[in-house]
Amino acid sequence: MFSSELLISNLLSPVVLAFALGMFARAVRSDLEIPAAIQSYLSIFLLLAIGLKGGVALSNNAPANLPLLIFVTLLAGIATATSAYFIAKWWLRDSRIDAAALAAHFGSVSAVTFIAAQQFTERGGQSADPVLVALVVALEIPAILIGLALAKGSDGLRWHQIREVLTGKTALLLIGGMAIGAISGKEGIARVDAMYVQLFQGTLMLFMLDMGMVAAGQLRSVGREAFRLATYSTAVPLLHGLLGVSVGHWIGMSTATATVFGTMTASASYIAAPASIRASLPEANVGRCITAALGFTFPFNLAIGIPVYAAFAAYLNA
Repeated sequence: MFSSELLISNLLSPVVLAFALGMFARAVRSDLEIPAAIQSYLSIFLLLAIGLKGGVALSNNAPANLPLLIFVTLLAGIATATSAYFIAKWWLRDSRIDAAALAAHFGSVSAVTFIAAQQFTERGGQSADPVLVALVVALEIPAILIGLALAKGSDGLRWHQIREVLTGKTALLLIGGMAIGAISGKEGIARVDAMYVQLFQGTLMLFMLDMGMVAAGQLRSVGREAFRLATYSTAVPLLHGLLGVSVGHWIGMSTATATVFGTMTASASYIAAPASIRASLPEANVGRCITAALGFTFPFNLAIGIPVYAAFAAYLNA
């Protein structure tokens, strides 16, 4: 599945180029801006579209080992959040609060990185299992809760904090979209195909353009710890990604599915986790977490990480 041609194709894909254009716009101090209301609409559209697609696929062929996949994913979320916490304590010399905030972000998942990995495997001629949409939710929730628990220590979590995670935008739209897709089926969703399928790629390009501008803006605030934070934000995802691919291979995933699963464990949240941490841990440096996740990890995975996980998955399945 993996080749140098596929790597070049990934770097020259409209999605990656749109992200690069956004970063360039910030570098040259362009007046290009995407209004906040449109930013919110784009994220809602993409999350709902992902859920619909996964729901339709699962309605036709839900895997028999779904409980095992969800259980393994929950363990992966706990493992990645915990390792991100202790590495932040050791490498970045973070306080308990700031290390826990990073743990919530790096144990969670980026839905847009998930989409990019899906498209990468499709360009290689293979499609990942649609069950991964359900696993995105299963990966995100425990990681954020683990991060909050590590920060709270002996004080423990409060029910309202758990409820905020369970009813957050990402979880609600993905689960809700899956339910709508499963109930409506392929024929029912065909009625909205023109919006949620045919417009998906163009909407994703706009979102990536905005993400490029945001990422470039975040990088300006790094300061003196740029080297340590950049190292953390690339080494930790790489470790998590290779472990995720290994776990996927171990439980019988195909090369494409293991690639996307590894990318999921390697990604870092910059939507759901910041919202949860900002609400429950106002003393944490959430801006720094977003800089790490969006300024370093996201472009790393987009350009380098996903091809590496694909090559490793192909090697394991050879």
